[in-house]
Amino acid sequence: MRLRVEFTTEPFDLDEVPPHAVVARDIVQGAALDSVDVGPFGNTAEGRAEAVLTTIGELLRKSLEAGATRVSLQVNVVAEEPGEPEEGGR
Repeated sequence: MRLRVEFTTEPFDLDEVPPHAVVARDIVQGAALDSVDVGPFGNTAEGRAEAVLTTIGELLRKSLEAGATRVSLQVNVVAEEPGEPEEGGR
């Protein structure tokens, strides 16, 4: 299964990147994910379910520790890539 997560951390600061946003960015960019898009008002990452779920757990823990007061996220199941075997080798 493949998942896509979209997330934001708050509070926002338009003048400089808050520490919790830096932590979140570093976590997703360092994770074993297939694609990562980091922007000022939202972030998206996609990959195999286990990698995405592991990354989300770390992102929540560490961004809250770094001062986030709110983390909003949405997780969607996305279609497998053509030719990619289903999980479990089916």
